[in-house]
Amino acid sequence: MKILCIGRNYRDHATELGNAVPTEPVVFCKPDSAILQPRLPFVIPSWSQDIHHEIEWVVRIGRVGKFIEPEFAWSYVDAMTVGIDFTARDLQAKLKSQGLPWEKAKGFDGSAVLGTWIPGPIEPGHFAISLEKNGIEVQAGTTADFIFPLEQLIAHVSQYFTLKTGDLLFTGTPAGVGPVSRGDELEGKLGGKSLLRLRIR
Repeated sequence: MKILCIGRNYRDHATELGNAVPTEPVVFCKPDSAILQPRLPFVIPSWSQDIHHEIEWVVRIGRVGKFIEPEFAWSYVDAMTVGIDFTARDLQAKLKSQGLPWEKAKGFDGSAVLGTWIPGPIEPGHFAISLEKNGIEVQAGTTADFIFPLEQLIAHVSQYFTLKTGDLLFTGTPAGVGPVSRGDELEGKLGGKSLLRLRIR
């Protein structure tokens, strides 16, 4: 199982980080060891002083596909949820300044948090996601605001990676990313329904 992630898929998020709006999907990967096991807290690693939350709409692939045409993309999705892509922003900035890959800042243990899955079939549409930190909404967006819609994302990544059953696709985060601290409580919602709760330690 692999975890494919899309960066800068919301225009407002690209702007808030001072990045150019991409002309094609920005793709990176997390190892499967990045998945935080259910009911465990997220432990801030000792080597970072600036861990940021990024709420995302996540889809799970239900069958093998390669060179998938956009019009068939939704038929490859068998479940959806919200997830958090934790990012060591300080380490990411250092790596980017040196022209190095981001993996250490994005793929460390526990950096991929998944909510409860909503099983398919998933009908094509737009979905609202949000994240609350200590009861206050800090991120909110809708897949209608994607720079690259799901059909285009699946078509694009399947040119380079064979999609297999169980693969995950994190589809990008809206504006409002920010740091987490020990003792924080996070709650992720999809369409207003709570699917993810997490304590920071």
